Amino acid sequence: MKAEYRISALGNSGINYRSVELPDLRWALRGYQADIEGPDRFTGQNYEERGRGFLAVRGQINRVEEGNLSLVLGQVGDPRDLQSFIKKEDWNEYHLIVRGNVLIHILNGHVMCVVIDDDVKNRRFDGLIGVQVHEGPPMKVEYRHIRLKTL
Repeated sequence: MKAEYRISALGNSGINYRSVELPDLRWALRGYQADIEGPDRFTGQNYEERGRGFLAVRGQINRVEEGNLSLVLGQVGDPRDLQSFIKKEDWNEYHLIVRGNVLIHILNGHVMCVVIDDDVKNRRFDGLIGVQVHEGPPMKVEYRHIRLKTL
């Protein structure tokens, strides 16, 4: 999947994928999320919304094992250096490569994190795609040029 996004300075959003809709919360999804937010603390990371939490922070290559244990295997780069590739209040391109149990988040041509999800009980190989607008201060989140490719 490729998509461009632009977010305001105080915005908090994300691209959800391989998600399921929660019946008790309208419009809420549970699943993997490519994080996006204006202050750039979390942008690029892999967060499982309403699930296991952070699976990999920016810069990490992680393996998730059964029991919610995320093990750091290596790094794709220094988190501060990777943060410098994120454009503030401008268009950024997310490229998500999601094949089997390997989840790769690429932002503006730079790998931000990699997750190898070996947690057979909790991982998903299918589901919904959605975009999040997090509750909080007034914000603007825009998406364009969304492209999907079946692998």
